[in-house]
Amino acid sequence: MALLPRLYAILDVACFSDEALFVAAESLAATGCIFLQYRNKSSNARQMLDHALELKGRIGATARLIMNDRADLCLAAGFDGVHVGQDDLLPESVRKIIGPERWLGVSTHNPEQLREADLTSADYLAIGPVFSTSSKDKPDPVVGLEGVRQARQLTRKPLVAIGGITRANAASVIEAGADSVAVISDLLLEPRKSAEEFFRILR
Repeated sequence: MALLPRLYAILDVACFSDEALFVAAESLAATGCIFLQYRNKSSNARQMLDHALELKGRIGATARLIMNDRADLCLAAGFDGVHVGQDDLLPESVRKIIGPERWLGVSTHNPEQLREADLTSADYLAIGPVFSTSSKDKPDPVVGLEGVRQARQLTRKPLVAIGGITRANAASVIEAGADSVAVISDLLLEPRKSAEEFFRILR
């Protein structure tokens, strides 16, 4: 697997109308954002697949599309990978479904979870929330920059930091050891302009 890009955009359905979701995805891909995760915690499988197929149709091969949670929908939509959390299918179960070629990411929230995930076939690991975040109803405890530094010591896999990351603090997260920053909220207003600023900051 290639290295992760500095900016990992997450498209959370809760933040968009349908058309706005697709327009944001197109804007981000056109700006050079090559990793886009589709995150949907509220819709049924049919709606999720409809969204995913539309995203695939609009984005094509311009960016890698990652499905949050659902390995089955990743395959059905022709996505490039799956990202799972601690309450989802085990990473090795997901790997059996998606095969060796697709990306597999795993969310972790403390050193113990990260050590366990490091032993799996995951292509990258996520650590967070780094800062306080509003994108989850019941977020895990904030790990801070020290949590990122600790995570960096525990794995050689590509490391994604997530949770409350903005243009104001992204550079400090990379300096702490993250390879990539996952961003939701700070890409919502003017996705193209926001992404361009992230790219300048994270060069």
